[in-house]
Amino acid sequence: MLSSLYLRNFVIVREAELGLCKGMTAITGETGAGKSMLIDALNLVLGGRTSSSVIRHGEDHAEIIASFDLSTCTEATDWLKEQALYTEQECILRRILRRGGPSRGYINGRPVTVQQLRQLGDLLVDIHGQHEHQSLLRLDDQRRILDSITGHQPALDLLAGHYEDIQFCRQQLDRLHSVDSKGEDQLEFLRYQANELEQLALEEDEIDKLEEEHRRLANASDLIAGIQESLLRLSSDNNTAIEQQLNQVINALQQLERFDPALSDVHQLLLNASIHVDEASILLRQYLDQMDSNPQRLDWVNQRMGSIHDLARKHRVNPGELSTQLSRLKEQLRDLESGEKQITELEKELAEHFKKYQEQAIKVSRRRQQTAIRLSEEVTACMQKLGMEGGNFSIKLSDTEPSTPRRHGLDKIEYQVAANPGQPPQPLNKVASGGELSRIALALQVCVMESAATPTLVFDEIDVGIGGRVAEIVGQLLAKLGTVRQVLCITHLAQVAASAHQQILISKSGDPVEAVIDSLEEKQRVEEIARMMGGIDITEQTRAHAEEMLKQANG
Repeated sequence: MLSSLYLRNFVIVREAELGLCKGMTAITGETGAGKSMLIDALNLVLGGRTSSSVIRHGEDHAEIIASFDLSTCTEATDWLKEQALYTEQECILRRILRRGGPSRGYINGRPVTVQQLRQLGDLLVDIHGQHEHQSLLRLDDQRRILDSITGHQPALDLLAGHYEDIQFCRQQLDRLHSVDSKGEDQLEFLRYQANELEQLALEEDEIDKLEEEHRRLANASDLIAGIQESLLRLSSDNNTAIEQQLNQVINALQQLERFDPALSDVHQLLLNASIHVDEASILLRQYLDQMDSNPQRLDWVNQRMGSIHDLARKHRVNPGELSTQLSRLKEQLRDLESGEKQITELEKELAEHFKKYQEQAIKVSRRRQQTAIRLSEEVTACMQKLGMEGGNFSIKLSDTEPSTPRRHGLDKIEYQVAANPGQPPQPLNKVASGGELSRIALALQVCVMESAATPTLVFDEIDVGIGGRVAEIVGQLLAKLGTVRQVLCITHLAQVAASAHQQILISKSGDPVEAVIDSLEEKQRVEEIARMMGGIDITEQTRAHAEEMLKQANG
């Protein structure tokens, strides 16, 4: 739910912060005080269209911050986690509007696009009035509302699974048809490419081994000269050789050890060193015996490496990727050579998936139809209580093109209304005024309030053209809806405001004019409701009536 709303330099607000509670909140004030300004600000922070005209005169920017408690909104929490924007604390949306520049949006302190604000906003708030967040006018949301009250999510999941199977088969068929259309020329070309790679017969790790052998053969003379020099220094008859000098030291220590046994450890170390020097000399002689400057082998290695690199350039891959390229070519060849058989099998599989999809879509459609009839009757009955006598609400389900399956089924779902008796039903956006649309939305939300997901509902213009008994019923229904959802309502009617759990007053003062936003205490509510009822002169009798209305509405 919406827990707080902060405004700075917005229209005629210099700076204001408003705390909101659960239940129903009525927003009241004199005509022209700027009540709809709060809804406009909320709409903007939820990703609505913006204009520099909403920036307070004389200021270069405006700021709106909305804080939400997501404890009961799992859809919004899941969306935030998918977008890597989730924090365990409350969710904070922020939007900065700049005069002469683009606006900036933030979610939990991180920059986001307006589209992301709008996506999250659609999960958090549903605004019924002259604003963009009216889910009641969006066909996808109309379907979602109907499905939520039908309560057949497992059936929808099964339908979506069949849809995914159909899409996968179609993608595979498109790929095979694309390969098949390339014809015999493509087949021969692939065979030629695969054949030359097979003739190369590249072994595993062969490139590394060839490079190692090439280094050795190309530097054979340096290796031979270096090893011969090393052997000369290690074990020649020259007294300067390491082996001769080491033996002299060992003999000397052997004599000295007679005088001090402590030298035995040093003597032993040198004996071990002498053994290691002798072994190293043997290994170097063996390496030298095997070492051969072989120009023919070097030429062969050069030719082999040249062939490998030439084919790598030809196939536009790295030399180490030639084996992968061969596997890829063989796979393409298999697709071409067995394409006709695969196409036949896939077409059969597609027909089976499509049959299952249609069977499941029919089941889903029947359940929707049953719910649509019941919901239409309930909403129509509620409309009669809301000043729309003779009005009729209906949910039209029509079949889409059977050969074009959709994830959610074959039904095209559209909410329709006939505002007056004898008129044919028409889509909501074509026949309903702002006030009528808000009352229809109220009727619908009351009928589905136990199953709907959006935690915060906003009603603007809901009391246009009504009064008396109907206004009292509107207030009662809004309060009832507020027991399970957060409800914000702009109203001019005392009967509606008295039903609220919280009341906010918007007023203007000062020069230049500035909006003042107050959350009213009990006595202040009595005065404001008395003003709404009594006009200019507020009498004690009017105040007593206002107090009685509050007592009756709040039990």
